[in-house]
Amino acid sequence: MTRTPGAMRSLLRLFALATSLEIASSASLSPTGAISSPAQDDPKVQTECPNPIIIQTQLTTETPTTITMTDSRFPFLSDLQRKYAHQPTFLQSVEEMALALEPLFADPEDGGFYQRAFITMTEPERIISFRVPWMDDNGYMQYNRGWRVEFNSALGPYKGGLRFHPTVDDGVLKFLGFEQIFKNALTGLPLGGGKGGSDFDPKGKSDGEVRRFCESFMTELHRYLHPSTDVPAGDIGVGGREIGYMYGQYKRLTNKHGEGVLTGKSLLFGGSPFRPEATGYGLVYIAKIAIEKKLGKTLAGARCAVSGSGNVAQYAAQKLMEFGANVITVSDSNGVLVFDNGMTQKDWDTIIEAKQVKRARLFSIEDQVTGRYVPKESPWSLNDVKYDFAFPCATQNEINAESAEHIIQNGVQGVFEGANLPTTLDGQDAIRGHPGVVYIPGKASNAGGVGVSGFEMSQNAQRLQWKPKEVDEKLQGMMANIYDQMEASSGDDGTLEQGANRAGFLKVAQAMKELGWVY
Repeated sequence: MTRTPGAMRSLLRLFALATSLEIASSASLSPTGAISSPAQDDPKVQTECPNPIIIQTQLTTETPTTITMTDSRFPFLSDLQRKYAHQPTFLQSVEEMALALEPLFADPEDGGFYQRAFITMTEPERIISFRVPWMDDNGYMQYNRGWRVEFNSALGPYKGGLRFHPTVDDGVLKFLGFEQIFKNALTGLPLGGGKGGSDFDPKGKSDGEVRRFCESFMTELHRYLHPSTDVPAGDIGVGGREIGYMYGQYKRLTNKHGEGVLTGKSLLFGGSPFRPEATGYGLVYIAKIAIEKKLGKTLAGARCAVSGSGNVAQYAAQKLMEFGANVITVSDSNGVLVFDNGMTQKDWDTIIEAKQVKRARLFSIEDQVTGRYVPKESPWSLNDVKYDFAFPCATQNEINAESAEHIIQNGVQGVFEGANLPTTLDGQDAIRGHPGVVYIPGKASNAGGVGVSGFEMSQNAQRLQWKPKEVDEKLQGMMANIYDQMEASSGDDGTLEQGANRAGFLKVAQAMKELGWVY
């Protein structure tokens, strides 16, 4: 990957900062005139720079990084770079895949087909955009934007979560939907890729406000959903509460029950056992396999750093403890809880109550757990914490080149992504520079969630509910199969990352060829 000269990089950073300040000032008023600062407590808000090649992304409040699109090796992507320069996260995910697929693109016999298939995959089949009006507790109308990116249906109905967060826009959802295509392909289930959401921020909203927003959101979205067409699930900002409200509105509007049009539902009305736990559990299952096969070690006694404290992080921590590992950290956007001697079951219970019931920040429970709270830090910036394995489960671009080098110097032997694209391209380069470090990308390691969503769709279609043990066994089998696919497709370089990207792409490309969508 080429590097931008220092002087030009500084000028671009200043330009990106000025642009972000201008955007922030122009968007500071809500439609009702109320002052709004939706991302003020989130240090991972991205800043988009309109330069067609150099893209500035704000990864944290302190450490910016520059992403240089690799146009010289992939001239067939030049139009994409020009059209979507304002969507840097989407372009980052495209470049990550392109780098992994470079040997396929260069194949003298099939390279042209693979290039055409890849270009086709980068364009969503459709993007649905709509207004979401809702009433706040003071009786004033508020407005947000909703989207559904129906990206690729070659393997089956669009499948992917809904994200409610102030940083959501069509570019973020395109990045997530693009990743979802290949993640779903790896599961072996007949699922296409999609993603949706809104720039609505559930933080600080009353339960009534969240319910009214969810009902309005589903009033618009429901007309595009069907078990054979598009089946959303949850994501950041969308948990069991929000899924319940949206499914309730869907039932009112359609007078239908039992349809698998949403997954992640309550067990009381068609949900699947292990759906809340699936992503975190699946992450640990595949990490366990890799650690045993690649390193000849086990999780028992290992020190594991987890970022985030949402659904994925919660259940990854639980499963790690079940396997005898010591969970050293969890975090949120305000700071980190550090458990120097490992998290206890009581600590985990306290975190679950704080996050799932009280919807509180981690600093509010410091005096209730055995850990110490470190404000304004992430697990990847701490100098006094050593660990064997890293599980980034917070959000995209949380590990850049500097933090990747830092955790490697801390002695980490494996990085297993629970979030979607939590490692920047430069961060991935840094990890690749240490071949002894096992690295599994999120499109493989966090596929457990969508896998169990697929199981939920099957249960809904059969009007059955499987036993928890049966779902867990199927989840373990699916993650083992994903690992086998990565190994089989890893190529000469032998990395699991390359194997995951190639295996997912080849399956979708072949389906598109047989459907007559790419020639």
